[in-house]
Amino acid sequence: MADLVHPARALWWLFEPVHAVTYFTPEGRSAFEAAGLHGVARGYFGGRAAPLGAVDAPPVIAAFFNFAPAPIERALPAIWKLADPDKALAARSAGASAALARLLEHVNPAQVELVADLLETAVSRLDCAGRVLAAANAALPRPDSLYGRLWQAATVMREHRGDGHVAALVSAGLDGCEALVVRCALDVRREVLQPLRGWTDEEWDAASARLIERGWITERGTITECGRIRHQALEAATDLAAARVWENNPRAELDRLVAALKPISTLCRTALPPINPIGLPAATA
Repeated sequence: MADLVHPARALWWLFEPVHAVTYFTPEGRSAFEAAGLHGVARGYFGGRAAPLGAVDAPPVIAAFFNFAPAPIERALPAIWKLADPDKALAARSAGASAALARLLEHVNPAQVELVADLLETAVSRLDCAGRVLAAANAALPRPDSLYGRLWQAATVMREHRGDGHVAALVSAGLDGCEALVVRCALDVRREVLQPLRGWTDEEWDAASARLIERGWITERGTITECGRIRHQALEAATDLAAARVWENNPRAELDRLVAALKPISTLCRTALPPINPIGLPAATA
């Protein structure tokens, strides 16, 4: 029998690919480069941190959680001399909108508008207390363009879930590097994930040693039964923290959202690498 999936997680699987086009498409990269943010790291850190304003590294290290501090410290605050937050925000919106326009070229605009409307309604119901990235993105002006609206609504929803996930990881006693080591013990190769998040071999090995001592992983780097149970508990906590916004929605409204969003999500998923660092399951799942 297939494992049961919490509705909040199933919905995240659908709206996360819409947001993620900003990281994996040529339109996204080109928009950041045109704004002066050359290189993947500058585009990522500048674009994702921009809603917080021209901040220094410490709050971004805290909010991004599983990124090593060193690459963030190299990028911030120097990055704001290349593109201030307003310029970075405009670039990320333009790049994501252009990517969605291409990927969804053959999707009826009425369907895109329905999804944007339903996600914006969900955003309006969010409680962002304790969720800094979600609150900062929710406070941004509503974009004028249809694809910009779709992307921003999906972005607020995913940052809301992400903030809750960080809280669950902290509650489980994991730091940022340890969380990645656990992920690799489950389904991703270390050589894929470690360089994307900037941790050194020494930092990674130290995190692995701590997890071995606490019984999460084995000496071979595989998950233990204890680790699996604790990981399932923190994922359940993440789902629970993300579920409130959907609880009072009529079933018919949720069914409309899923039916309209699924083909859009599937098309956006084609722009993502098969093995992704953002926690999505395989596209065939």
